[in-house]
Amino acid sequence: MTSTTTTPLRLAYGTNGLTDLRLNDALALLADLGYDGVSLTLDHMHLDPLAPGLAARTADVARRLGELGLSVAVETGARYVLDPYRKHHPTLLDPDPEARAARTGLLCTAVRVAADLGARAVHCFSGVRPDVTSEDTAWHRLAGSLGPVLEAAADARLPLVLEPEPGHLVSDLANFHYLRAVLGGPQASLLGLTLDIGHCQCLEPDPPATCVRAAAPWLRHVQIEDMRRGVHEHLPFGAGEIDFPPVLDALKDVGYQGLVSVELPRHSHVGPQLAASSLDFLRTAQHQLTAGQPTAPQRAAVRSSAEQHTAPQGPAEQHNAPQLPAEQHNSPQLPAEQHRATPPKHPTGPAAPRGATPC
Repeated sequence: MTSTTTTPLRLAYGTNGLTDLRLNDALALLADLGYDGVSLTLDHMHLDPLAPGLAARTADVARRLGELGLSVAVETGARYVLDPYRKHHPTLLDPDPEARAARTGLLCTAVRVAADLGARAVHCFSGVRPDVTSEDTAWHRLAGSLGPVLEAAADARLPLVLEPEPGHLVSDLANFHYLRAVLGGPQASLLGLTLDIGHCQCLEPDPPATCVRAAAPWLRHVQIEDMRRGVHEHLPFGAGEIDFPPVLDALKDVGYQGLVSVELPRHSHVGPQLAASSLDFLRTAQHQLTAGQPTAPQRAAVRSSAEQHTAPQGPAEQHNAPQLPAEQHNSPQLPAEQHRATPPKHPTGPAAPRGATPC
């Protein structure tokens, strides 16, 4: 199907792919290029959520966003913002209650920042299940850790949007719906979805465009980049395997109104160049919805250009696929339209993702 919607999607770029730039310079760059918005990762180089004077610094950023006409979503995927030794730690699944509380507190701070910025969404993820933690314990621990954040987001009238991340407890759409079942009741209705299009290509059983349509009722934030099947490595457009016009068509068809944000966190060394080429690529892909699909030579030319910007990769690193909990037969039931009531395996899908570690 080709969308008849003429309103263009609202395109953004993530500041986690512009960490070599000062935040003011990054925002000015994106506005100059013609982006509609920015996905702002709270980190020590870009609006540090733990440094003194956060309210005043947030007000300055809000003023600058207004001057530049940029919409904003707040993301919380900074690698070492809480623990300088362990990436993304502590998580919402940490065995230590005080450590979990630190992550919950950071997310509540992110909600306050997002409210002051007039943001469209606040992003989070589950974290990797610790080896010492059972599946059943992990799911209920995650639900409990998210409770105060969901309440804060509801009070601020902001959607809290959880991203399924390869290798994490919530790794795919089926896991997202399982978490909603564990939350239950009003809390489930407060949780929105961040859909990463590359992650769909990496490990979802359905094509990315199909994932968009299936996720539409919960979709509040979109991240986009290229990726290959079974390999969790964020790639510039054209360097992976995704056919993007159908994905953008699906976003238009479902009436998605949020930001579509480019996420290339391992390419900051060429961030300004990729910000420009990514915007050109996405605009061209939108035009192709009515002008027809690109030819094979066109695809090859795009791929050759993109590969010039691909960061050198180290040895591949395996991620273990999530396992079913022993308590699966007593698991909460999902809504009837989901057709899955247990954390999923992928018996006929891809092997566990390999490649770069989760960003």
